[in-house]
Amino acid sequence: MGLRDRRKQQTRQEISDIATRLFTEHGFDEVTIAQVAAAAGVAKMTVTNHFPRKEDLVLDIHEEFIARLGEVVAGRASGESPLAALRRAYFEDLARRDAMLGFSGPSFARLIAGSPTLLARLREIHEERETALAAVLARETDEFTAALTAAHAIAVHRALFREVQRRTLAGQDADEIAAALEPLAVQAFDALQRLAEAD
Repeated sequence: MGLRDRRKQQTRQEISDIATRLFTEHGFDEVTIAQVAAAAGVAKMTVTNHFPRKEDLVLDIHEEFIARLGEVVAGRASGESPLAALRRAYFEDLARRDAMLGFSGPSFARLIAGSPTLLARLREIHEERETALAAVLARETDEFTAALTAAHAIAVHRALFREVQRRTLAGQDADEIAAALEPLAVQAFDALQRLAEAD
């Protein structure tokens, strides 16, 4: 990454951080793009160039989130099944308390839970993730099987994501949540494997 790209990335991150702080303090619907721009010391157009949708100021890793599972499947080792790769990657991410699994801290979880707009965008992002995963799976099987496998896999990830958020809002810390999630994830991925074997 060149200097110009690094500066753009730094500006993008600074805008997102400032916006998230403002939204957390005042509420997502109460803060305008113009207020974010003023607080960040940039033009309103700079904000919208980096974040075409206001929701993406908060959900700023949505592109990585959408691509993540497809990348896991595409980059898996020879002989590893797609479901085995997804399972392995989930537990690796759980060990890191990865934000893509919903580990975001209580103030961020409250921000999301308190905004119908952000919840709707989060649902959209999960759906886009399903489409992206199905496209990768379709390289190795027919489109219907790929779509069905992706739908099942995303259902597991969504259920576990919601559980992380629920426990965060209930006041549990990241280590408590990870400990509780481990057996639930085992149960979920075992069920996913049984579904795949039944197809």
